[in-house]
Amino acid sequence: MSQDSPDLGNQALSKVVEMGIATQIDRSEEIEVDIRTNPVSFIQGKLDSVEISGKGVVVKQHLRVENIQINTDAVSIDPLKAVFGNIELTHPTDAEARIVLTEADINHAFSCDYIQSKLRGLKMDVDGQPVTIDIQQASLDLPGDNQFVISTTFLMRESNEIKKMSATAIPQIDEDGNRISLEILAAQGEGLNLKLVMVIFEQLIALLDLRNFNIPGVSLQLHQLEAQLGKLVIHAKSQIAQIPTI
Repeated sequence: MSQDSPDLGNQALSKVVEMGIATQIDRSEEIEVDIRTNPVSFIQGKLDSVEISGKGVVVKQHLRVENIQINTDAVSIDPLKAVFGNIELTHPTDAEARIVLTEADINHAFSCDYIQSKLRGLKMDVDGQPVTIDIQQASLDLPGDNQFVISTTFLMRESNEIKKMSATAIPQIDEDGNRISLEILAAQGEGLNLKLVMVIFEQLIALLDLRNFNIPGVSLQLHQLEAQLGKLVIHAKSQIAQIPTI
């Protein structure tokens, strides 16, 4: 990084991180990294800030993320290794993350083969009787007002009955900050049983476990949820122990 062109040095470091992140995800429409520092800070082993943003990022379990943005404050690095493109953190750094999921992308994920395989053969006791359920179809509506409306069609294997169920719920954050839970406001369906509702919906919401979005070296913890019209906005605390590089 020369004294004359700190921007060129920033761009070079940013490009290395962009390429590293690209190797850790399935695919994306756009990944941008903006590293800000100056020659004095760099020599002292400091990056003033790092901003990572992505659009159309597909993470494991076939879930597409409309937008993801991670912002850090100052980051401590090993400057000698960074000169050669290896941005090694000397201390973990905290960051803020914002993730936007659209209703359409969540429903697309529900229909993929991987998720469908997780929704078959669900076993539970209903009124003291063992029951095996195959969820055949599931959809999520986001009408706004911080509400989920989940509809599902499922097969009860023992009786060979196909039933339908829907519920309106408010998403909440589990204590560990990794998963979303639901407070059910109203439910309707055939042969309705609260335990049955909860088991089905827990399987669907497991898709939104924040650990599905983790890039190696970057962990996320739920901080706030906004169920808006047609999209779910997740605000998370992030700790970065390692910045992916190639």
